[in-house]
Amino acid sequence: MRKIVVALGGNALGHNSIDQMEKVKHAVKPIIELVEQGNEVILAHGNGPQVGMINLAFETSYNVSNNNPDMPFPECGAMSQGYIGYHLQNALLTELKNKGLKQQVATIITQVEVDENDSAFQNPTKPIGKFYDLKTAKEFAEKKGYIMIEDASRGYRRVVASPKPVNIVEIEIIKSMVKAGHLVVTVGGGGIPVIKKGNEFIGVPAVIDKDFASAKLADLLDVDMLVILTAVNKVKINFNTPQEKDLDNITVKEIDELILEGHFLKGSMLPKIEAARMFVSGKKHRTAIIASLEEAKEALLGHTGTRITN
Repeated sequence: MRKIVVALGGNALGHNSIDQMEKVKHAVKPIIELVEQGNEVILAHGNGPQVGMINLAFETSYNVSNNNPDMPFPECGAMSQGYIGYHLQNALLTELKNKGLKQQVATIITQVEVDENDSAFQNPTKPIGKFYDLKTAKEFAEKKGYIMIEDASRGYRRVVASPKPVNIVEIEIIKSMVKAGHLVVTVGGGGIPVIKKGNEFIGVPAVIDKDFASAKLADLLDVDMLVILTAVNKVKINFNTPQEKDLDNITVKEIDELILEGHFLKGSMLPKIEAARMFVSGKKHRTAIIASLEEAKEALLGHTGTRITN
């Protein structure tokens, strides 16, 4: 039996509750196929569209009337974990029962510790929320302390830091549940970013990349494999050119060379590649796979996907 962390992209889950409820029914099928093969699966997921929707709802409500509560961004992240976790639990449990499998499913609202001295806090780059005009952007900066930047001439958006994860607060609980044989949904959306102050964990307005959080989870659980499911069936180099080429098998050393050559985009494949590299580099005999959701089972069998090893 292999122990596998599966990282599922937030865009595979839908942009509203009705859409998501339907999409997760299809998204969980390849994941349960991995369980059916005898693998021990721990599921992580993104939350980009969902946390943005929650944040925007509260922000719009507050802008209509100051009597309506504003909601800090860490709390929006926690809400997205619960909302997505509910839908995933429901769909996963149904599919497990359809397959005659007896595992139980639970979502852990997960806090992920970051370093307050992470350089990302000095240079926030992750846009969240809607576009605003200059006047409104200045008001938000003055009244709320938001950092607002112009985004591709489409208006101004709030940006927050994207620090690297250093620890997972609930890791021992996750280990216990995995050991008991349960299917655990955790580090949703990269986790709720927190900074440790003595015995207290303080939430900060930031976004942890879900692939880096998944790699940290996989490392702390010391799993055999990290599987990052995305919209493409394989990692490509020379993307969108006549020289475009699929990568079937690649080593950490080759990854380093390709990153230096600038083959992977920052907002797209680069975080997945770097997260896979980070996990695989931790110990010998670890494997990371980047593949499409629909071909997850075939990727584990080595028939598709990009496999990353030492």
